[in-house]
Amino acid sequence: MTPYASYNDFKEQLLASFRDNEERMNGERKAPLHQIRRAALRQFDQLGFPTIRHEEWKYSNVSGLMKQAFELDGTTTLTPGDLAPLEIPNLDGTILYFVNGRYHPELSRIASPASQLQITSFASALKSEPDLIDRHFAQYANYQENSFTALNTALASDGVVVRVPDNTTVEQPIILRFITDSRTKNIASQPRNLIVVGRNSELMLAESYRTLGEGASFVNVVTEIVLDHDARMQYYKVQDETEKAYHIGTTQVNQKDNSHFYSATVTLNGSFVRNNLNIRLDGQYTEAFMYGLYMPNGRQHVDNHTLVDHAMPNSYSNELYKGILDDNSTGVFNGKIFVRPDAQKTNAYQSCKNVVLSPGATMNTKPQLEIYADDVKCSHGTTTGQLNDEALFYMRSRGIPKDEARTLLLYAFSQDVLSQIKIQPIREYLERVVTAKLGK
Repeated sequence: MTPYASYNDFKEQLLASFRDNEERMNGERKAPLHQIRRAALRQFDQLGFPTIRHEEWKYSNVSGLMKQAFELDGTTTLTPGDLAPLEIPNLDGTILYFVNGRYHPELSRIASPASQLQITSFASALKSEPDLIDRHFAQYANYQENSFTALNTALASDGVVVRVPDNTTVEQPIILRFITDSRTKNIASQPRNLIVVGRNSELMLAESYRTLGEGASFVNVVTEIVLDHDARMQYYKVQDETEKAYHIGTTQVNQKDNSHFYSATVTLNGSFVRNNLNIRLDGQYTEAFMYGLYMPNGRQHVDNHTLVDHAMPNSYSNELYKGILDDNSTGVFNGKIFVRPDAQKTNAYQSCKNVVLSPGATMNTKPQLEIYADDVKCSHGTTTGQLNDEALFYMRSRGIPKDEARTLLLYAFSQDVLSQIKIQPIREYLERVVTAKLGK
């Protein structure tokens, strides 16, 4: 593996990877997909990696990522036995494994019948379903202004394509498990996911990110979600990676009339985590609910950027993010709500609440409202403070030891988010992990 110690070398490595694999990834040079990839690569080349001089990255410095050396196409020897400790007890459903960004059918299982659910690896869909890819690929996630989205759009070679036919309820949840195997080398991957939920259909889907090994990892993932009229979706994202893990994730959601999107993002561990959740309410009577919980400690950095774009009348969004920060960790919350001129009768609410447990921890918040309609109800707010001393004193006066009282108060604080996770085995698993982390 060639060491890439500087910003320019790592960027050149990525550009060279595109040139070396261009024909294999994209097929005919005149195909629409190929043209999109080339345009995205040019955009990445022009934008480069963001710096703290960029307003959207003011509090998130990616220079540490640029100092690493990564293998861009890592093979793996993971076995089911290696994955067993990462499994969630009693979790039934369709479970798909992606190791170093590549789909592994031999490790996966599909529980739902084909009449309910159509699943194709992104690599296979590029060849077998070009019309579907051309219709949706890069039509929602904006690579013009986001260099990491541009990078993923240019280099993504695998991931998953999930389609739910019209008038269908997928009874079993879908779990996408992204594992980075960095036991022998540093690994970078660019997964790309496309989720299309048909008219009057319903789906539960969760993304999970874990890392095995002591090496560094860089996951740059883009998930595009399309909800047709009257569609309903529950979407969960859980990150529990290592102290050398860099994670950039962008989820782009597009909703049509009467659709309902419900999400929760839980970040437990990772050296540098950036979550971009962007929702466009592109229909009337749409609803979007967004919950988030992040718990950095040590020198971890977690950045949550959300964008809710109310483009049509009579839509509703509600957002609650909570952070628990310890040691010398840093957190960022930047939440934007756009209400466009045609989006009369909009209701949009946003709240971010944080508990800072140590003098070395820092939380940066920036709630934003841009309203161009006059018949709306919108609010936003943020609070950052320490643990409630009165509540802690009350519990200690009832004979509860200090450490246990502290854990109980923080666990109750996190429950506003954890209780929103409707897949019971995942919620119970997270409750145990959160309690264990709070008790340390």
